[in-house]
Amino acid sequence: MKKSLLGFLVIASANCASAQIAITPTPPPDTSTVIVHKDLRIDMLIKKQAQINEETARESRRTMRGYRLMVINTNKRDEAIAAKTKIYTYFPELKAYLLYQSPYFKLKAGNFKTRDEAEDYQKKLNAFFPKGVFIISDIIEIKPEKAKEGDDT
Repeated sequence: MKKSLLGFLVIASANCASAQIAITPTPPPDTSTVIVHKDLRIDMLIKKQAQINEETARESRRTMRGYRLMVINTNKRDEAIAAKTKIYTYFPELKAYLLYQSPYFKLKAGNFKTRDEAEDYQKKLNAFFPKGVFIISDIIEIKPEKAKEGDDT
């Protein structure tokens, strides 16, 4: 039994050695042409990203440096909300921005391209807010120009 097991091991090791010798490297493939297999969803993703980039660029063109009026700066939320309501009541054409920067609530109003426009509204708002209304430099929203006739954008 031991002899047959020993004989089996010798034969098996000889087969392994001959198998290693029999392996030959394959020649390199022809490199003159390249075949690309592309998933069609990649084209859809590229189009979607281009659309997102265009919308982002369009949004960035709707802002510029300008002026706003600082109406109130308080740590009382109810006071800030009441001031915002007063602005919308008496000046509906102005857009009000209520910001919270701990611990203060800041109420800014308007989107003015020039300081002169802001000064006109400052005089009007001072009648409603006796503590004072201040002109500050800020990034403002600009209304897009009226689209040309027949343009859907």
